[in-house]
Amino acid sequence: MAAVPGGLFAVYKPAGVAWNRVREAVETRLLRELNAAPGRAPRHHVRFLPAPGDGGAAGLVATRVPVLADHPLVRGPRFRRLKIGAGHRLDAKSSGVFVLGIGHGNKLLTDLYNCHLTKVYTVGGLFGKATDDFSDTGKLVEKTTFDHITREKLERILAVIQGTHHKALLMHSNIDMKTQEAYELAVKGLIRPMGKSPPIITAIRCLQLTLPEFQLEIHCLHETQQYLRKIVHEIGLELKSSAVCTQVRRIRDGVFTLDDALLRTQWNLQSIQKAIWDCQLKVKTELEKTLGHQGNSPPHPMDVEMAHATDS
Repeated sequence: MAAVPGGLFAVYKPAGVAWNRVREAVETRLLRELNAAPGRAPRHHVRFLPAPGDGGAAGLVATRVPVLADHPLVRGPRFRRLKIGAGHRLDAKSSGVFVLGIGHGNKLLTDLYNCHLTKVYTVGGLFGKATDDFSDTGKLVEKTTFDHITREKLERILAVIQGTHHKALLMHSNIDMKTQEAYELAVKGLIRPMGKSPPIITAIRCLQLTLPEFQLEIHCLHETQQYLRKIVHEIGLELKSSAVCTQVRRIRDGVFTLDDALLRTQWNLQSIQKAIWDCQLKVKTELEKTLGHQGNSPPHPMDVEMAHATDS
């Protein structure tokens, strides 16, 4: 009899698909495979039936017959809903690593949220035009020149952005930087806000520049994908030009990377069970390292979307 997996795993969300559609697709596939697996043998009970060959005589014989209430056509599918929670979401235009939790994995999602781990994106941009929503599919607002832009100028702007956000990171971390505690946290890489804060970019660098196209790698906390598109727009303005975002792709979400993310062809029971097993140790290690240091500080509520589970 198939068992419902429990834990955390990551899938790859393609662009153009809403995050809740991805979750529903995973749930549908799991339900189909769980219900197709052999179930327990039907129960039997004793009934007194007419003895064969009596020709309607009054003789009765004790006979074991299956309980009709256990028949699949009477009982229906064993699993109707699964308790699947979604981690940090991706909007419809974005793609990349999307973490889901099944069963007790929903509690682990909340614990990971309270760790405030860094997420990493590759963000594509295009110089020379601006739109109303900062993406290349938005309504065109203006066109500008971009021939004067060089990699040196772009990297100078990126350094200013990173420096500004580094100050914000220290401010929202609520740590006295002159203490031994701050030094030890810095060595372990644990200096980060442990509560609500504005979006913070911890690192940003240029991966590629081939005018008018460019690609950035952004490490950040508490961001939205629309915020990253706005950063691309502001970079264009700082360079006396304009820019739109062509791609937002999450390549890391905390301990989960692209290597951990299951493609759509792998959204099946066997692959998900293996993914949960493979990620157990690093999830446990990260929780112990971060929340162990955090101690008994009050947890922050996580807006985790869940479906209620019923096993009839």
